[in-house]
This record gives sequence, structure tokens and C-alpha cells, in this order.
Amino acid sequence: MQLKPLTVIVVIAISIFACKEDNSVEIEYNKELAEIVEEEKILEFGFDRKNYEFKRDTIKSGDTFGVILERNNIGYPDIFQIAEKAKDTFDIRKLQVGKPYTLLYAKKNLKDSIQKPTTFIYQNNLEDYVVIDFRDSIQAYRSKKPVTYVEKTATGIIESSISSTLEDKGLSQKLAYKMADEIYAWTIDFRRLQKGDRFKVIYTDKFIDDSIYAGVHNVKAAYFEHNGDSLYAFEFETDSIKGIVDYFNEDAKNLRRAFLKAPVQFSRISSRYNLKRRIAVYGYKVRPHKGTDFAAPIGTPIMATANGTVVESTRRGGNGKFVKIRHNDTYSTQYLHMSRQAVKKGEFVKQGDVIGYVGMTGNTGGPHVCYRFWKNGKQVDPFKQKLPEAKPISDSLKIKYLEYVKPIKQRLDDIFFLEAEPKIKENTITEDPIL
Repeated sequence: MQLKPLTVIVVIAISIFACKEDNSVEIEYNKELAEIVEEEKILEFGFDRKNYEFKRDTIKSGDTFGVILERNNIGYPDIFQIAEKAKDTFDIRKLQVGKPYTLLYAKKNLKDSIQKPTTFIYQNNLEDYVVIDFRDSIQAYRSKKPVTYVEKTATGIIESSISSTLEDKGLSQKLAYKMADEIYAWTIDFRRLQKGDRFKVIYTDKFIDDSIYAGVHNVKAAYFEHNGDSLYAFEFETDSIKGIVDYFNEDAKNLRRAFLKAPVQFSRISSRYNLKRRIAVYGYKVRPHKGTDFAAPIGTPIMATANGTVVESTRRGGNGKFVKIRHNDTYSTQYLHMSRQAVKKGEFVKQGDVIGYVGMTGNTGGPHVCYRFWKNGKQVDPFKQKLPEAKPISDSLKIKYLEYVKPIKQRLDDIFFLEAEPKIKENTITEDPIL
């Protein structure tokens, strides 16, 4: 009978403690719920979609920054102020026709009789954009959309060509370019592939905002069987300061030459180097052609065929707009008839960097780039030169390289060839936007 009061006290104490515990759990639950609600904000360009109306358009002929804002109820005194504040971040005169832009309107102000945007956003490309925010104080900044890289593997067996094999499998044609022009350009002639040749690749696709496909980012490793040879290729950075990346085989031998075969992708040679060329227009007199012409549409990117320093980026006579690069004491290259240059004198460029765009400046009958090649100060035919191999891997890096490629080679070897859809493995890495 004496235990009953004690039992009651214990029960009450347990109940009180339980209530406290439950309350704590409820507080934690509410806190987590609030965090989830916070995470569910839908952001675009860093702005909450719930708070803004997004009006999208593209820059049209005749559009200027001032015209666009005036058309959207912002007066010229304000436009001038906005432009002045933004000029250190973005030159508003450089709006390009066809590029997208977005105007943001605060939803709380949409009932106003005169609706004015609060923010102008200009997209240079799928990834980069400029924000000019004039809500309270005027500010301008550059940013990037979040980028996701998805690592994949694929295989293919050649029936007719590398392009048709990739197309049949629903794979990007950029893989064909990377294998033909970047990786195996000097070891495989892709115009002479044989039926039954086959390949495996480990590559990375790039996505913007998790949904916009931005193409093949890079090829990490490849394997190609051709003419009875087994050809491995592994991507490896040899110079972290200059960001130089090359492809090497399993024995650390460089697969590339110091020069690309052509300065433009997917082009055709319209006129070769010919010192005995005769032209009807000039009465069939000998008019030497000391360059190689690659026909391509206006605006096609022109690439540096090797690492080097830009020694000229100018316009002169029949050459039109051109860029000249000195690669070393022996070799120089020149790229004529550009619509515009993308580099300046003194810049260091890497093999494959875009240095300008195909045009028709100077003396030319159609859009092309005239590619000129100097050896020891004399113009020569690049296709008849025994060009040097790309810089070999250093002894200090060789051990590191062999350790690095060992597991990657094993991955390649473990991939089975499939005649149907390619086997795809994904490993997703997301980059936060850079503000």
C-alpha cells in the first residue's frame, strides 16, 4: 500500500518527461519542415520564381539596351544612370542579335498602371549571363548557370562510318570529331575505316540547369580496334599552369602531332598549296598559291593548329583580316580572310583554341580560311612535311601518368561491345554557379 504514492509520482514524472520529449521532437520537425520549404524555392538566374514575372525575348535588329528599356516604360535619365553603373561589368553596346534576354517584373507591382521591369538579364551563351539589377541601388554582375557533368561509357561497331555508327546509337557527333580530329588524327585515317572496326569510349556529357544538353565536354579515355591494332588513348594534363591536355597511349607515348591537320572542323579543301597554279582570269599565267584553302560557312570557328604566341592580328591588303602565330623558332602559321579575329597580338594560344572566324575579307571568291605554313621562314605545304610529334610526357610525370591510367584502362577493358544501344554508366558531378 505504501508503494502506490511512489508509483503515481513515477508515472507523473515519466509523463512530464515524455511531454518534454514530444515537444522537442515537434520543434525539430517544424524546423526541418521550414528548411524543406526554404529549399523548395524555384530559382532562375538566382531569383525566386514566385516573386517575379519573367518576360523573355531575343535581341532583334535595331535593338539597343536603351530601346529595350524605353519600350518597357523606363525613361532615358534612368537608362543613362543604369548604363553608367553597369559599364564596368558589361558593355551594353555589345548586345548581339539573336541572343536571349529576360526582363523581371516584381509580382507585387504588377497591378500598377505603368509596369516597369526591375532587372535586365542578358545571356551570352547557355551557361554565362549578365544581371543588371535596378530594383533599389543599381548593380551589375556576371554569373553562370549550374553545370552538371555526367560521365558515360559507349561502344560502337563500324558498319560504314563512325558518324553513322554514332547516329544509329543516338550518340553525339561531337564524339566522332573528338576521336577523328583530336585523339586519333595521326594514328587512324577515319575515311578508311573498315567494317568490323570497333571502339569504346569513356566520356562526359555537359548539362546546364540539369536539363539543357550542352554537348560532349571531354573524352576521358578511348579504345579503338583498327586494322588489327588495339589503340588506347587516355586524356592527361601535362601543364597545369597553361592547361595543356594531351592524349597518350598505355605506354605514355603521345598520340598527337604538334599540329592539327586543319584549322576548321568538318571542312573541305577547296584549293591546295600549288606553286605552279595557273588561273584563266590571269591568262593562264602562273600564280603560285602558297596556302591551303579550307572552305567553310561564314562564322565557322578557326582554331590554332598548334600552341604558340600570336605575333600578328590585323588586316592587310588581299589577306584581309588575319592572325599569325609563331610556334617556335622553326614553325609559324597564318590564317587569312577572317570575318573577325578572336585573339590579340602577344597572346599565348593552345592547340584547338578559337582564334577567329571564317569570312570573306581581302581577295577571296567565297567564304574560306587560307591556311599558310612557314618552316624556317619559308612557306611550305604542311601536308608534305614530316611534322614533329607533340611534346612527350616528362620523365617526372610518366610514373604519375601510368598510375593514373591503370584503373581507367581496366574500366575500358571491362566494357563489353554492344551492337544495339550503348551501355551507359553515369557518375554525376554538379558545379555550383560562380557568382
